[in-house]
Amino acid sequence: MEAAVQPFEYIHERGDTFLSLFPHRFDYIYAPYPDPGHSPQWRTERRYPLSDRKIRQGNALYGVRFGKTTQYALIDIDATSSYHPHHAPYAIAQILDALEPLGLVEAIACTSSDSGGIHLYLPFPTACTSWKLAIALASHLEGAGFCLKPGQLEIFPNVRPFSEQLALFHAHRLPMQAGSYLLDEDFAPIWSSETRFVHQWRQAQQRNGLDLRVLERCVAKQNTLRRPVSNRAEKFLADLNLELEQGWTGRGQTNHLLGRIALRTYVFHHILEGGKPLSGQELTNQIVAIAQSLPGYSDWCNHQHELEQRAAEWTRCVESSRYFPYGVSKEDSQSNLERLKSGNSTSVENSRNQWNTQQEKTAREKIRNAIADLLNQNSLPVQITDRFKALTEYGIGGSSLYRHKDLWHPAYLTTLDQDISLLEREGRNPNPDQPSEGSTPVTESPHKDRNSSSVQDSKGSSADLLPKPHSSTHNGLRHGIRRAWASIQAMSDRPFPPIVNKLSMDSS
Repeated sequence: MEAAVQPFEYIHERGDTFLSLFPHRFDYIYAPYPDPGHSPQWRTERRYPLSDRKIRQGNALYGVRFGKTTQYALIDIDATSSYHPHHAPYAIAQILDALEPLGLVEAIACTSSDSGGIHLYLPFPTACTSWKLAIALASHLEGAGFCLKPGQLEIFPNVRPFSEQLALFHAHRLPMQAGSYLLDEDFAPIWSSETRFVHQWRQAQQRNGLDLRVLERCVAKQNTLRRPVSNRAEKFLADLNLELEQGWTGRGQTNHLLGRIALRTYVFHHILEGGKPLSGQELTNQIVAIAQSLPGYSDWCNHQHELEQRAAEWTRCVESSRYFPYGVSKEDSQSNLERLKSGNSTSVENSRNQWNTQQEKTAREKIRNAIADLLNQNSLPVQITDRFKALTEYGIGGSSLYRHKDLWHPAYLTTLDQDISLLEREGRNPNPDQPSEGSTPVTESPHKDRNSSSVQDSKGSSADLLPKPHSSTHNGLRHGIRRAWASIQAMSDRPFPPIVNKLSMDSS
């Protein structure tokens, strides 16, 4: 049986603790020793890795890059930089303050070369992904006001620009070569050796505990795209991310959040995660996975038992909407729609209308929930303007409120209170479903129109059979009807009989 083929690596020299600190040796750089006052002419060797023995020969200057993971970071400050101690004595302390939330609090300072530039090495005990570390470093430094650019301030590993084939990380020269010296607290050169460098490395490594949770939050916030997008698309994605960041914060948000998840996944998933655009069952599965991972899902989502069904409905809606995966031409999107039409034009038309139906359903559900909440708190304003403003505080847009006045506007909700008052004056029970003690119950279909003559006609109607209610129950009945209306409205999307839709919700 043949042994498994092992990837080729450079030969490790046992006992060389210093060089073991820099394990990634592929695509290394080298340069002949320059003349005094001149810069090295660096070249890249891609054919084979750099070995310990080659470094120890000392025939040239050498530098290394970062691999997939790393246990250190490096900050480069040129001698002419605005952040060099000669120009800004406290800049390095401010740099370390900016990196403290990541858990990086101690650095090894040394000169990079005879030019006087400074390298700050930040070792930590646990290996992390290099590109994620780069994003976290850049996020914290730029957030603190530092300008990251060559000649001023550079980070290693660096944030790599997008390309179809990922670029190499930038290389840095190895420390303790010609012109490199350790620096004291005042950034003055001190006696240096590889042994002393390793000793300081170990000390700093013990103090620097990289916080991987903070690092992951930086990556999530950055939303690094695997493909370049336009400014408009980037803003669209940022707006969608903003809506999803907090997840569920209360009741009645499932439809809205599933719609945002579906739209974001359909348009941008292949940009964020790579691969081909999702569709069909794959899109549904991703919508479900994202929804279940959002904050507040288990506490506030009341549709967990039917989440996959809801996600499938949103999949059909978004696929037949005017949106299409980013990077797909409008012509291709239109041809797909035409192909669907040729197969089943009725189904496509229904799917197209379903998007608008879902949007309207979501808006009406939010209004109902807001009204129910205000009623439960006994704080529904009487005046139209005050009521309008109170509803907008629930995240409901003004245009939605104008389109759905029948759910909240007093002009649509006054008739029933007038009818109840009329029944009270005439000595009738305002709640025919609950006859008073000793009366004969009225048999009535539960679906009968409550505006029929059986309620409003005072002559020969079924309401004449109802006895006069006890006066102490009037207020309770009125309050009970309002509460029942709010509860039913919040749970149902079906149209209500006209008289129920005209119930006044003005607080008494």
